Amino acid sequence: MPTTEQVVEQLNSHMGIPDAVRFDIGQGGLIRAVLTAGGAEAHVYLHGGHVTHFQPANQSPVIFMSGASRYEIGKPIRGGVPICFPWFGPKTGAPTAPMHGFARDRNWKFKTVERLPDGSVTVTLVLKWSAGLQEHWPHRFSATHAITLDARGDRVILDFAVKNLNAADSEEPNLTYEAALHTYFAVSDVRNIQITGLENTTYIDKVDQMNLKQQDAVPIKITGETDRVYVSTDAHCTIDDPGLSRKIVVEKYESKSTIVWNPWINKAKAMADFGDQEWPSMVCIETANVGDNAITLKPKQAHTMSAIIRVEA
Repeated sequence: MPTTEQVVEQLNSHMGIPDAVRFDIGQGGLIRAVLTAGGAEAHVYLHGGHVTHFQPANQSPVIFMSGASRYEIGKPIRGGVPICFPWFGPKTGAPTAPMHGFARDRNWKFKTVERLPDGSVTVTLVLKWSAGLQEHWPHRFSATHAITLDARGDRVILDFAVKNLNAADSEEPNLTYEAALHTYFAVSDVRNIQITGLENTTYIDKVDQMNLKQQDAVPIKITGETDRVYVSTDAHCTIDDPGLSRKIVVEKYESKSTIVWNPWINKAKAMADFGDQEWPSMVCIETANVGDNAITLKPKQAHTMSAIIRVEA
């Protein structure tokens, strides 16, 4: 069996692109791809198909990573862009199933690496169904996560696609799943930012007994523990961060749910892989299809959910 160093060497030999994509050993001894384009840089780990870094040209990092994050096989990475799939939160009727599905705990495979004519670079990873998933998920599928670093140096594009590989004559041919690109954004102070785009939208308040509420016609301001699932919305969102003199714009496509999350003080202290004092430095804006917005695919059907993250100085 080849060593990690030998695998990295093979990846660089067969898939690396000079001055655009290289493979190396990241934290915890895990393999990652380092993408560069237009003065920007992004890091993508095989573990979880996980984006852990996006830094546009002439900007501080846009993606938050916890200093307490574990980089261990079988455990999710805290921060970045975890992929929640094929369910969101706890799986109904299965208390031992992993929280937020299994995609963020598994090793994906690098599928393709491409430099586009305009100078943008794309790395695509794939996760396929295996017999080891039978206990929690009998449906056969193929999932891909394509990460494109734009040549302009100011945006990254995430495309998460799922294809139903169930046989048409199987007992349960259709595949219904939830998915979220659980993106952690770095901010100067979550108490001083505001989030626009979700005004007048209905949401489920997970810190208030799952009550259904209506967002006011004003920007969102974080004033305490926040865990909201905005439903049936395809609106783009903007994080206005005066402390860093920038706006982070999250455009989304084929996504009908948006989650806004910050753990605040007590929840942060309760998480072993999250620093007690890190909560002011992040906010999650998640591109998702969850709950009543879950996706159902017939055999051979596929669906792609996309997020475009860009920075306006």
